[in-house]
Order: sequence, then structure tokens, then C-alpha cells
Amino acid sequence: MEILVTGGTGYIGSHTVVELLQAGHSVVIADNLCHSDRSVLDGIRAITGQIPVFYETDCCDRAALDRLFQRHPKLDAVIHFAALKAVNESELLPLAYYANNLGALVTLLQAMQAHRVNQIVFSSSCTVYGTPGNPPVTEQSPIQPATSPYGATKQMCERILQDAVHADPSLSATALRYFNPIGAHESGLIGEKPQGVPQNLLPYVTETAAGIRRELRIFGNDYPTPDGTCIRDFIHVSDLARAHVCALEHMRHVPAGWRTYNIGTGRGTSVRELVDTFIRTTGASVPFRYEARRPGDIGQIWADPSLAERELGWKSVKTLEETLLSAWRWQQHITNLEK
Repeated sequence: MEILVTGGTGYIGSHTVVELLQAGHSVVIADNLCHSDRSVLDGIRAITGQIPVFYETDCCDRAALDRLFQRHPKLDAVIHFAALKAVNESELLPLAYYANNLGALVTLLQAMQAHRVNQIVFSSSCTVYGTPGNPPVTEQSPIQPATSPYGATKQMCERILQDAVHADPSLSATALRYFNPIGAHESGLIGEKPQGVPQNLLPYVTETAAGIRRELRIFGNDYPTPDGTCIRDFIHVSDLARAHVCALEHMRHVPAGWRTYNIGTGRGTSVRELVDTFIRTTGASVPFRYEARRPGDIGQIWADPSLAERELGWKSVKTLEETLLSAWRWQQHITNLEK
């Protein structure tokens, strides 16, 4: 198949491009590079021996998308990653998040409809569940009010997709609700590279271990969890990327429609447990201090991913130790490059 991957030079997008290429698919990337860099393409080529077609394109730009679809009239499906994604930043810039995340999806769906591309895998999030009840969370868990503008955009995007599918019986849309992707490709050639101060936990851990940051800040040690820190379902990014390939294959063999899947390990790990495991596994030093809770964070959440295993034939396989070692390998790689 020929697949358009929006946001394909981003963290999850680039790993998914690798999985698609290694599965024998052709890939076209559209990315405006607001949170990524063209050098990611070099890493993809080094891993796969292939360079995907790349367009520096904003998904809110309908004319640019039309030109892309016209140049690639045989596109079979779209995987849509392109979005702003930091919970804390969304509290500060809600209008930017609503304009970008909703606008990009609507514009993309309009372009897909005009060019008769009728399959899309959407990059969703466990934030759609708001503050859930006792974990694990299933796809049937109630959708509670979002705890951040970012989470609200994911809820709204899912509603947009449901309405689009209802209006167009030929459209097939699958939303993968990610839990907490971490780690890097096993080669150490691509990984998460934040611009400025990291918004996510593990890049902050690895940058602290590398001496780039003085100390790690852990937000909140008074949650109702065994050690007081948040509990999350941390999944290796390559496991997550592989789920997109499985979702595309699944859509080829089932009727068009709307489907959702949790993509996680099914295990909860606290922030403090992750830091301690990183120190133990890598031997690196990670000084840290506790700070107040961040707005929009919830105490604990982890997935029940059994539906994805039953229907998509997918499950996570990487251990937490393997995942943390891959992130440290990537951090050492980029630190060496920048010396």
C-alpha cells in the first residue's frame, strides 16, 4: 500500500514510517517541521535503506494537501499524527491547540474525501478518558470531561471522525488511543528529541543523566498511589508504531466504519519506579526533586489492551528495561553528535 503519514518526521511518526517501510509499504510524509527536523529522514534511511517521499506541508493548508494528493493519486490510506501534543503547553496556549488540532483533521478529511482516499488511522490518546475510574481502562470506559485543552482536542477529533464515518459509509476510521510512548528505535538512530526543555518525562530523565539538565523535576508526590507519584502505562514507541501497521492491515479485511483501540502494555508504572529502574538499568545518575502537581495531570491510568490483541493481532513485547536502555542509547547518540 501507499500510505500518507502526516507528522511523519515526529517522534511516533518516524518510528511508524520505519515499521511501514520494513513491512513493504510505500510512504509519503507530510510535516511542517514545527517540532521535528529533516535530519530524521537520515535516520530512517540508515535503518531501512529507503528514503520516503517528504513534503514540508502544514495539514491546515488545504491547497497544499490538494497538490500532494494530486501528485500521489494512488494513496490507499492516511495515518494522521500531525498535532500539538503537550498537556502543560495546551493549558497556556488553548487557542493554538484548538485551531491546529481540529483544523488539521477537518482539512485533511476534506482533502481525503475530494481525492477518494477512504481509510485513516488517527493518533488519539488515553487523555480522551479524562479522569477515569479504577484502572485498567477499556474502550468501553466512560469518556469523562477532559482535564486539559489537549485532551479536549482529542475528544473532539474522535467526534469529528465518528460524524464523518456516519455521513460517509465508505469511510473507515480507526483511532488508536495511546497511553505513554517512551524509548527509541533499537538502533539508537531515531528517538524523541524535544526542542528546548522536555515536556515529557523520559527525555528529561535522559538529559539529566547526560548532564544537560541539572536535575529532574517530578511533578507531584502526593497522589493516592503507593509512592505518591503518578502511575502511567509506559509503552515502547516501536511497539506503538507497529500497532499502526496492524490497524491498516485490519481495515483491509473488515467493513468500513469507526473503531477504537487502547494501545498500551496493560501495566502501570509510577514515575518514581521508572526513574529508579532507569538508574538501575543504565548505571547513570539522575538527581531529582519533587515539585507541585502540574495542571491537567491525573493520578493513575493504564490500559486494558486486550481488544487490540484480539482484533488487530497486536500486543506490546518490549520490557521496561529494554525501553529505557533504548532511550539512553538514543540520548548518547545525539549527545555525541552535538559535541
